[in-house]
Amino acid sequence: MQNSLYVRHLETLLKRYCAAMSAFKLDAIVVASGQSSYYFEDDNTHPYKAFAAAQQWLPFTLPEGCYIVIKRDKPELIWPAQQDFWHMDKPIPEGEWQSHWHIAPALNDDWLKSLPENVALIGPDHLCSLRHNSTLLDWLNYDRAVKTDYEIACMTEATDIAVRGHLAAQAAFLSGASEFEVHLAYLKASAQDAINTPYPNIVGINEHAAVLHYEQKTHHRPFRPLTLLVDAGAQYNGYASDITRTTTILQDEFSELVDDMDSLQQAIAAQAVAGMPFVALHDQSLIGVAELLKKHDICSLSIEEQLAKHVPHHFYPHGLGHLLGLQVHDAGGRQGNHQGHIIDPPADHPFLRLTRHLNENMVVTIEPGLYFIPMLLEKLKAEQPQHGCNLTKLERLLPYGGIRIEDNIVVGVEGVRNLTREAFAKYA
Repeated sequence: MQNSLYVRHLETLLKRYCAAMSAFKLDAIVVASGQSSYYFEDDNTHPYKAFAAAQQWLPFTLPEGCYIVIKRDKPELIWPAQQDFWHMDKPIPEGEWQSHWHIAPALNDDWLKSLPENVALIGPDHLCSLRHNSTLLDWLNYDRAVKTDYEIACMTEATDIAVRGHLAAQAAFLSGASEFEVHLAYLKASAQDAINTPYPNIVGINEHAAVLHYEQKTHHRPFRPLTLLVDAGAQYNGYASDITRTTTILQDEFSELVDDMDSLQQAIAAQAVAGMPFVALHDQSLIGVAELLKKHDICSLSIEEQLAKHVPHHFYPHGLGHLLGLQVHDAGGRQGNHQGHIIDPPADHPFLRLTRHLNENMVVTIEPGLYFIPMLLEKLKAEQPQHGCNLTKLERLLPYGGIRIEDNIVVGVEGVRNLTREAFAKYA
């Protein structure tokens, strides 16, 4: 990756932090990467991940115990230099990035003495009298929703890694593999350990595809494999990709539904341009799902009747997508301004994670779904006796579980860049 991208990224971050320091009348901001935490009553640690606002500053995976000090010139990296014979030392990564930093290896907390009087801390650590300033973090998170070219390049790499995993997962499924074997194929092809993926891989075969966050991964091979749903990503320099694909064995009525959902997903993604209210995009996806239910003889009601009776909501209960970045569900998705005003999702869409208007260079997921979830179908029948659904067809479709197709999109002014489709095309 070109060093110039990282340099411009640093310049953008410094401008944002200097604006925050002016607004909060600060001389410096300290960002803590965080420390390892422990399982309750145990000496084993949870998997460690650096605080996102700290990771954003460095072009490598940030270890625990680091602090970043931002004033109004070069940022300073406080690097943990304590000796520890239990673990590997943490050498400071080499590279061109070092010329843009003051780097201070620290054996203790003496570096705190050099901080100016008016300083704020963000992050999970406490430093002397300093505690995490959530109001300051809100201010910074609002800007973090818009990505720099460096961040988009990192997510492009993360997408490429994940697509290699998805292709291997599909091949494993088509050869008869179990959920667990599909999961292992994904990890091997993407060169990741399970602990390094940005979220636990979802690998659901048949009816398990109807469990939105299914994570069990059975070891037995299915007697009659029909459907595979894989929701899995990768990380690059701390930035995540988040991709879902649905694969079918048979060419039948369900595979036709998958093809039409793929077309709907691409049509919605193409509308994710700057200025578009994301809530409006979600509404369009609900209309699209209603049209699929009608077209495929799953529901006989008109589109208007379906929406009035919330029929599509029972087949598509989650939001269309979310911001993507250092966190899979990246910060600031419901934030309306720097001050942290929250734009609540509509009552009809309580799980929608992104309620802002889209801005250029936001990176978002577009992931409509259509599932046959027994609990929700029973609820629909109980609450809407005139639901218009073809119960005979629903019984046939229940064993397939459901469909989700998810791409990672860079928002543009006149169009979008689909990172996921680009990567799949590269390996076609």
